[in-house]
Amino acid sequence: MMNEPISSIMTVNVQTVTEDQTLSEVLGLLKSKKLQHLPVVNGKKLVGIISSSKLFWLNKPHEEFDKIKVGEVMTRGVAFLEPDDKVGAAAEVLMEHLFHAIPICNSDHELLGIVSSYDLLKYQFTKEYPAN
Repeated sequence: MMNEPISSIMTVNVQTVTEDQTLSEVLGLLKSKKLQHLPVVNGKKLVGIISSSKLFWLNKPHEEFDKIKVGEVMTRGVAFLEPDDKVGAAAEVLMEHLFHAIPICNSDHELLGIVSSYDLLKYQFTKEYPAN
């Protein structure tokens, strides 16, 4: 059941940010789009990720967020999967590393999509309890 390619469940219209955006902008996007993670890109290439939990653990007042750039605090060297990797591989990576999302990139590190723990839960639920 977990042998389908990850591309079959990934979100493809991914909201992203760049290293030169401010944390105020990130916070606004996270709130308005109801997201927990934002991949950081340079052009199409994945260079990092920033999450709502990262903003929380910065322990800085929100008033300072307009002075701090994403590139100063983002997580670099982000693990990713490729579109042909299996859904089961995504589940293993998320559980092993306690991630809540993993970007999907091609071999050139170009961002193609993202898979969240919610996506995996939804996938599993619809397989076990089909609508018909």
